[in-house]
Amino acid sequence: MFSKSLLALAALATAAFGAQLTDFQTEMHNVGQALDGEPAGFMTKIEGVDTYVTLPKGLRAKPREAVVFLTDIFGLALVNSKLLADQFAAKGFATFAPDYLNGDPVPVNQTGFNMTAWSLRHTEVQTTPPLLSVIDGLSKFGVKKLAATGYCFGGLYILRLAQNNTIAVGATAHPSALSVPDDFLKLSDIGKTPLQIHSAELDTAFTQALAATADSVLNATGTFSDLTPYAPGYNRINHLGVGHGFAVRPANASDPVQIAAMQAAFSETVDWFSKHL
Repeated sequence: MFSKSLLALAALATAAFGAQLTDFQTEMHNVGQALDGEPAGFMTKIEGVDTYVTLPKGLRAKPREAVVFLTDIFGLALVNSKLLADQFAAKGFATFAPDYLNGDPVPVNQTGFNMTAWSLRHTEVQTTPPLLSVIDGLSKFGVKKLAATGYCFGGLYILRLAQNNTIAVGATAHPSALSVPDDFLKLSDIGKTPLQIHSAELDTAFTQALAATADSVLNATGTFSDLTPYAPGYNRINHLGVGHGFAVRPANASDPVQIAAMQAAFSETVDWFSKHL
């Protein structure tokens, strides 16, 4: 049931997405540094969709709760995403990162890449079905409650899953491709999912002004004071001195400010999930 309604949301949003194509390559998606480490999980197929799976140590039974991890445009090819998913598993969450980019991520450090053509291949109509297939597969496997975290491109899908009440709790860091205030008005109207946002002071995608508008909608203040505060729960944490991508691919992995912000976003997300899952 939820699959059909979420696909309907995707279809309605396609025209808006196409009309708002941005030069992601120059402003929004400059590749940060790769993190050190080897992924601890494994790749498998869930309902035919390639998925990175990373599980808590000592897990002896099928998990009834799980985290869905939605990557940025660099997908699972960027090791940072797998390492970050591993961190959620280390905190006790069975974590599943679907390849909702259909095996077609943006290549890392490739100059002259046609971002506009890529974006048209990755509208919600193309990327929502594999995500829903994995969610359906987890349900068949016995998972009863889902948390979901999404970075950049993945942030849009956190809003969709929350709007559709498919997940129990959601979090996103430096989301992109959102329609503000419309996406938050829709969430305020029909959502039942607690939402946490990690914004970045220097983000040129989800800017400070857009973040403030989201706050105003969900807290029912200012221009939107005629609304009711978002009852399921809303929390935004603004990270100073960092830009777009900081929570998964810091601009400078040797800069303590960058690393502290990345670690804080992770820790606050874990706390949010623990509170609401």
